[in-house]
Amino acid sequence: MEILADVGGRPGLDCHGYCSYCYFKGVRSVKPFGCKHCLPFKKGCDYCSRAIIEGYPGFKPLEMVVFEVAQKAFGARPDKVTISGGGDLSCYPELLPLVRMVGQGKVPVHLGYTSGKGFSGGDEAMDLMQSGVKEVSFTVFSTRPELRRRYMGDKHPEAALSNLRLFCQSCDVYCAAVIIPGVNDSSELEKTCADLEEMGAKGLILMRFANTPEQGLILGNAPLIPGIVPNSVEEFERMVTDINDRFGFRVTGTPLWDPETGAPFALARHRSDLARLPPVEREATIVTGSVARPFLSAIFQELGARVNVVSVNKDVGCLITIDDLKGLSLEEVKGTVVIPGRTLAFDREMEALLSRDGRDRRVLRGPERLTVDGEISISMSRDDVIDLEIEAFKELIEMINAMGD
Repeated sequence: MEILADVGGRPGLDCHGYCSYCYFKGVRSVKPFGCKHCLPFKKGCDYCSRAIIEGYPGFKPLEMVVFEVAQKAFGARPDKVTISGGGDLSCYPELLPLVRMVGQGKVPVHLGYTSGKGFSGGDEAMDLMQSGVKEVSFTVFSTRPELRRRYMGDKHPEAALSNLRLFCQSCDVYCAAVIIPGVNDSSELEKTCADLEEMGAKGLILMRFANTPEQGLILGNAPLIPGIVPNSVEEFERMVTDINDRFGFRVTGTPLWDPETGAPFALARHRSDLARLPPVEREATIVTGSVARPFLSAIFQELGARVNVVSVNKDVGCLITIDDLKGLSLEEVKGTVVIPGRTLAFDREMEALLSRDGRDRRVLRGPERLTVDGEISISMSRDDVIDLEIEAFKELIEMINAMGD
């Protein structure tokens, strides 16, 4: 049993200031998008009006977090506790007491996200590890202090990097770096990777910088850094492959890819496993993002299915909004339409929009996820990813067979 300890916290406020590339930088107020959690008769719920922008009131008191963990444990000792929240964990004032209380010297603790911006002494990691921290997700951006200072607003970059080194000595540390072209790529990325390899990091997640709505900035705050043109998906995939080939630790990327497992959509690369899926007996159209479309098309073509896949002008399917669907041509859209389960749009509005040509269409939300990106697959094996995708595609195919044309 794994338990999440949510400490709350607000992006930009409970992390010692926004990083220059932060997805939430510049967000003021956002109208509810609509989502799968909304009631059928009401657009807007807590998730698509508050949680989507991580609208916490601030860090939770220590006592509240511990109480919530105890409730989830039901008196049993969990196998692992992951501490996470909307802010930076290194900025949570009660982090060490929390680790001691939820770990109790026996339960391994995972720090779900920190950039180290809240560390100033350089050795805070020692007490945290002695209290039970065994795994750390650490946003490094660069191992050059001046770049962290400029682009992350890190007032003590040397202290953050010192703690990163300490964590790497005794913990499983998975680092992350948002790649800004001309800033921390090329030779700077090589330096960072060489330093992380020397420190003993287990892995590095490369994250493509997003600067436009099509790349994922749906909160009305684009561009984050005027004048910066992010890598194309193809360029980014080549970068991930190159870094993976040149360094000894695990390297993955988001929105793609994972050279070790083939994620996302490993089934498109390991097609022999498609034999484990049931036959597709009815027709439907799958609407997705531009990254997923070629993979999904390849999978359903291999299955010989009468399922076509179309994409909107959005890279990632779970960030599709009603505005993206407005630009979708309906000529190739069948009577049953399957959209990503986490699409941020109100069901009734989608059905009306996708029936605007006079043909009534049924809109179905697909599984919560069909695959995993590099943030998740970095700690998975190829078989883990394939098994997850098989189960998800079984659910999708069963839905099409039950409700398709």
